[in-house]
Amino acid sequence: MRTPFLIGCLLFSWYTTSAQIAIKNLLTENLKNPICIDAQNPRFSWQLTEKYNKAVIQQAYELQVDSSTFDNKSHSPLWSSGKINSDQSVYIPYSGKLLLSGRKYFWRVRVWDTKGVVSAWSEQAFWKMGLLSTPDWHAQWIVPASNDTVNAAAPLLRNNFSLNKKVLEATAYISSHGFYEAQLNGHKIGDSFLTPGWTSYNKRLQYQAYDVTSLLTEGENAIGVTLGSGWYRSPLGPYTPRANFYGDKTALLMEIRIVFTDGSTKIISSDKNWKSSTGALRFAEIYNGCIIDSRLEKSGWTNPAFNDQDWLPVRVMAYPKNTLTATYNETVKQHEVFKPIKIITTPRGEKVIDFGQNLVGWVKVTLKGHAGDSIKIAHAEVLDKAGEFYTENLRAAKAENIYILKDTVKRTFEPQFSWQGFRYIKIKGIKGPLNPDDFTAVAIYSDMKASGSFSCSNPLLNQLQHNIQWGQKGNFLDVPTDCPQRDERLGWTGDAQVFSRTAAFNMDVHNFFTKWLKDVAADQYKSGSIPYVIPDVFTNGTDEVGGSSGWGDVSTIIPWNMYYAYGDKKILENQFQSMKAWVNYIQKQTRNGLWVTGNHFGDWLFYSVNDDRDGISAITNKYLIAQCFYAYSTRILTNSAKVLNKKADEEYYAKLLTQIKQAFVNEYVTANGLISSDTQTAYVLALEFDMLPVNLRQQAAARLVKNIELYHGHLTTGFLGTPYLCDALSKFGYADVAYKLLLQDTYPSWLYPIKQGATTIWERWDGIKTDGSFEEPSMNSYNHYAYGAIGDWMYRNIAGIMPAAPGYKKIIIKPVIGGGLSWAEGKYECPYGSISCKWEIIANKLNMNVIIPQNTTADIFVPDFQGKTYKKFTVGPGNYHYSR
Repeated sequence: MRTPFLIGCLLFSWYTTSAQIAIKNLLTENLKNPICIDAQNPRFSWQLTEKYNKAVIQQAYELQVDSSTFDNKSHSPLWSSGKINSDQSVYIPYSGKLLLSGRKYFWRVRVWDTKGVVSAWSEQAFWKMGLLSTPDWHAQWIVPASNDTVNAAAPLLRNNFSLNKKVLEATAYISSHGFYEAQLNGHKIGDSFLTPGWTSYNKRLQYQAYDVTSLLTEGENAIGVTLGSGWYRSPLGPYTPRANFYGDKTALLMEIRIVFTDGSTKIISSDKNWKSSTGALRFAEIYNGCIIDSRLEKSGWTNPAFNDQDWLPVRVMAYPKNTLTATYNETVKQHEVFKPIKIITTPRGEKVIDFGQNLVGWVKVTLKGHAGDSIKIAHAEVLDKAGEFYTENLRAAKAENIYILKDTVKRTFEPQFSWQGFRYIKIKGIKGPLNPDDFTAVAIYSDMKASGSFSCSNPLLNQLQHNIQWGQKGNFLDVPTDCPQRDERLGWTGDAQVFSRTAAFNMDVHNFFTKWLKDVAADQYKSGSIPYVIPDVFTNGTDEVGGSSGWGDVSTIIPWNMYYAYGDKKILENQFQSMKAWVNYIQKQTRNGLWVTGNHFGDWLFYSVNDDRDGISAITNKYLIAQCFYAYSTRILTNSAKVLNKKADEEYYAKLLTQIKQAFVNEYVTANGLISSDTQTAYVLALEFDMLPVNLRQQAAARLVKNIELYHGHLTTGFLGTPYLCDALSKFGYADVAYKLLLQDTYPSWLYPIKQGATTIWERWDGIKTDGSFEEPSMNSYNHYAYGAIGDWMYRNIAGIMPAAPGYKKIIIKPVIGGGLSWAEGKYECPYGSISCKWEIIANKLNMNVIIPQNTTADIFVPDFQGKTYKKFTVGPGNYHYSR
């Protein structure tokens, strides 16, 4: 037998004495030079670099903040931290004088390394404070004078104003009831869509800030704003959608703060002097699409020369401003575009276009015809087995855009205030053959930066990663929705919590989830129960529609996952009372320490057989699942209390956790370790959440493997069991079984949908059955990311990248070899910089390349080419190569 050998090459040394340290990627509240911060103690982060790629560990830092630039300055800064002995380079809070509303501030930082070498001052970054209180707003809420209802034409609001000086700087602050799109002098303000975003509007209403300096001119100017029903009043919810949930009128709040070159200022605000009308957008709704009648277009209405003599004056309303909050999360923007890959005539003779990717957004279409021609574009995710356009799974959602032409001029149309989930479109009203150049599909999603990538030697796993990422893109649309196509598109809590760790690998979801979690707390019932969807549109806040295990646990699981991914304690601070209220709610529901009451979804969409005479449906007792999640949330709450130095809470919930686990064992586990629900999910949750005594864990893992064998190497788990399945197997020495499950390509499995042509993750394991028929249309989405939670295991195990400390201050690199893979590579952008690990097996030899970012340390575990043994190395920042 060949003796394994190992060579480790450190490609640059660390703790150098001649470092030329530089500082990059300066962020304020995780944003680059933001212009709307309403936190009185904003936090600063930075990354380190070194001119010659030598390793640097920060030993100290000094921060300076001022209200003007640092160039050629003789006076002292507004605030200086002084030299602080700390290796912390993320989320350092400002601790100076009170910051003023609307003011711009500048900051810079320098650092010392472990040898006392000091860097130069960084380049200066800046941020601008938002409008911090109700009196700071000069704008008034205004509503259109038109017949403004959910089914009526979209209101247009406009105003002219004059500027007689040269503009130095101008910032527009905008919020609305419903969606808004604003223009200045004929140009769109910003590049965001679906603003102001979706929050629990009656408790938290976001506003956005835009730099509009370049859009203003000396002389006459004009503002134009289109309003849409949006999430504010579109019918929301499946089966019996409720319109006007937050209110029945759209409204606008807007002001532009202008600073002239001579130092004087001016504020342009929404007020009684604005006018309103309607235009080409005759209908716009989330589920049903929009109607644009270009015959009614008001050309040039956002330009100063437009004649608005026939427009009606707006009404001023006394809507509250104390719920307004600045926007930190990334807004929805346009991203990838797709051209048709195939033009199809279906057996029924319908004209259909295939874009090759199930995506979320809309189709830009160039049309030419005659005045009054009506072009209808419908949307679908799949074709049926006969090749016909299939929309039954959209339920009541029409998902149809209609464009009515005003003349014979060729024009480009796209929907406004609506979007669709689709791969295919069906076109009615175009005479003659379709020209593929006339159609472009545009993907939209929250503008989160890509943070991770995964690839390997197996093309099916690469497609799985692709599908996971596109499921996230399509459903991370300001809130984490369950699906993007049917009459739902809601922030289902269970889906979000099971996917949150994978989400954080693929994209920087720090601000995205921080925002959404605030609405989790805002909409939490007084009892402590958590609604099924956030924002909660199932109730008015009095009747409780929630409290399900695995769904309500979103209030503890995501805050902890985000804290561990980004190292930001403030997430735990923000959510701690909500977390505590949820656990306390469960405790009040228990009987003899067992959570055996309430409504639970259980292991949603687990493997089941309709005519189950042999008892092979994988049914797991809902209350057993509830007890496991009760324990998990309590464990998270205990750990969070420890992080936040809440000693009394830590001790209380640690004791409670012991009682919860003992009650579980007493009720659900035999003396020999058999769990009463002898299913994969039961064993997975018991193992993952440490519900079993140590002496029963390994045999429970063996029972899990035996159960998988019973189903011929297939998983049977649903929404709650699936995310932890491969993880539990790996932890207890069955990584080979985890790989077999991952690579299984017959139903039920992760790869079966890929074999069926999926380009996103399906809601059901058999959304399309082996005979080409569909699962029941009432619950059959083809873009539903929950089962994509396996991505977390792929990053952590195949690529081998995981945090050893919150925020990756310390890193573990430990790839698991298996599955017949000859190579795999993972990359991840953590708060400190880029991490990567690539391994490859050539001629029974493993080569591994690793990058560890500055100001971190890592434990690198290098496997042999069979993955049977590991060699451990503790290292600092650097590029490393290993051969074994």
